[in-house]
Amino acid sequence: MQQSPRLLAIDIDGTLLPPEGKVTQRTIDALLRAQEAGIHIAIATGRRHCYALRVLREIGLAPHNTLISSNGAVLRNFNHELLHRSTLARDTSLWLAQHLADFRDTLVLTFDLVGPDGEDARGALVVEHLDHLHQSINRWMVANEPYISHVNPIEDALTGDSPIQAMLCGTIDHMQQAEAHLLAHEHVYSANHDSLERLHTARVAIHRTEYPERDLCIVDILPAGCSKGIALERLAHSLSLPMGQTLAVGDNWNDLSMLQTAGSAALMANAPPDLLALAHRHGWRVLPSHAEEGVAHLLEDLLSTAK
Repeated sequence: MQQSPRLLAIDIDGTLLPPEGKVTQRTIDALLRAQEAGIHIAIATGRRHCYALRVLREIGLAPHNTLISSNGAVLRNFNHELLHRSTLARDTSLWLAQHLADFRDTLVLTFDLVGPDGEDARGALVVEHLDHLHQSINRWMVANEPYISHVNPIEDALTGDSPIQAMLCGTIDHMQQAEAHLLAHEHVYSANHDSLERLHTARVAIHRTEYPERDLCIVDILPAGCSKGIALERLAHSLSLPMGQTLAVGDNWNDLSMLQTAGSAALMANAPPDLLALAHRHGWRVLPSHAEEGVAHLLEDLLSTAK
């Protein structure tokens, strides 16, 4: 790594969070030591702010650090102060609901209803159908029940505030079909593999996250121009830091934009094989898996080098 990073962006699921679902004490200690060394910690996740806090509260990071949530659509500090928010325009959201007619049973709309304490209100998540989602992401559905509103038709939820994102969940094969259906339209841009030229005509950007061992795929649909990478650039600019002093750590395709944008990048060993191949081509560091405290390994190396 060319420069010692002053801004560190870390994904949650599959990266910071081990399979057991609780950040290890070793990783917590390493994060707090990095903070003490003057590194700004940004947690960059596909989770919305409220759901990410379930993992992050136990760490005890200082309020000035940043939570990049919903794959870059929202930035808040750890005091829950809003720094930036992007939303899907109402006409775009209505178009998506119609365009995804064959996939509406997998659709979730997310609204940013975060209060001063960081908690959401019911209606932060809106679904039209429950059965399919309970089959594919039952644990998530149960954990988020206090925030879910069942609205049929889902268009009725689009009369007030605009959503920050839409999400499709299902098997990898079914979500590949949904992604192909979306990408067939000129107004849809893939943050995973499309050229930047297509972004100029896009109304929405899609981000894919895959978990092959669970046969689960999540397709997040965000306003065009939203990504973890763009959010990282926005944050670095606000902190007056050059991108050369940023380091991104992730494990999945929705992390690709920040891995490519950051001054340096590290990928978890539990990443999908084709993403690991990409890491080797780019010369990114490959860390031990999330089950082996890969983030702690990285931080300990950084801190020992900085001494």
